[in-house]
Amino acid sequence: MRRRDFITLLSGATAWPLAARAQQSAVPLIGFMSSRSPEDSVGAIAAFRKGLAESGLTEDKNVAIEFRWARGEYDRLPALAAELVSRQVAVLVTVGAEPSALAGKAATATIPIVFTSGNDPIGSGLVASLNRPGGNATGVAMLTTNLEPKRLGLLHELFPGASLFGALLNPKLPLATAQARALTEAARTLGQQVVLLNASSDAELDNALAALARQHVTAVLVAGDPFFDSRRDRIIALAAQQRLPAIYQFREYAVAGGLMSYGVSLSEAYRQVGIYAARVINGTKPADLPVVQSLKFELVINLKTAKALDLSISPAVLAIADEVIE
Repeated sequence: MRRRDFITLLSGATAWPLAARAQQSAVPLIGFMSSRSPEDSVGAIAAFRKGLAESGLTEDKNVAIEFRWARGEYDRLPALAAELVSRQVAVLVTVGAEPSALAGKAATATIPIVFTSGNDPIGSGLVASLNRPGGNATGVAMLTTNLEPKRLGLLHELFPGASLFGALLNPKLPLATAQARALTEAARTLGQQVVLLNASSDAELDNALAALARQHVTAVLVAGDPFFDSRRDRIIALAAQQRLPAIYQFREYAVAGGLMSYGVSLSEAYRQVGIYAARVINGTKPADLPVVQSLKFELVINLKTAKALDLSISPAVLAIADEVIE
């Protein structure tokens, strides 16, 4: 082999990995930021990846994802958002209700954002309208916090003779005041007494559930909140320890051992987020994607937990359940 041919071959061999790496770096990067924790989001992440796949995107093949988790500590979100923005992501996914979405919105006015909202994305300033979001953000309105009165009503149906219910809220959630107001009004309408307790740390969770048990509440409503989601197993264990029947916002609580849940389908919402993230990567502007409102609601009852609490669930309540875990 001539020396010139050898040099040409060698330079080609060294250039190929560089070209391959350049091609790899051209794969669009999704920044995924959540108020929740990875441990309680396994099913949700699988649903998100399913939404991407339905639009032709597969992680480590033609799209990359960088995850950031606040684990219920909302004050960490601005730094996490800034970090992902500095990575020049193709789209910023912000899930875990308003704290994550608002942190993403504050971090960038140019990078497209796909969010989940727990209440009213218009009122919280995320979008101008549902049909025409405007700006750089769109997403899924999950209506989780709007359902607190319905959950209280379900507890009332399950325990019609109850004298007192308890409700657990996180005052650090921007929507906590609205949740408290809605629960107070719903209790008044039902002619029912409800005591509201706050918890925004593990120690406060322990103390609040113990205090509710001392007050002899019949059952507890755990308000929709990513902080509580990130402590799901802890809350379920504490409720069992105090022998407190409880209702939660997502099916995942009932599957994990909570008595019952009522709310939107978490997996369906995250699948839609995946679909929207893929559409943005494929060139659609967020302003042209209407905010999707969750329409799939599910009531799940865990009969195993009911038996452990020596509770008898009425046939009328079981009849309206979408899923009964036996």
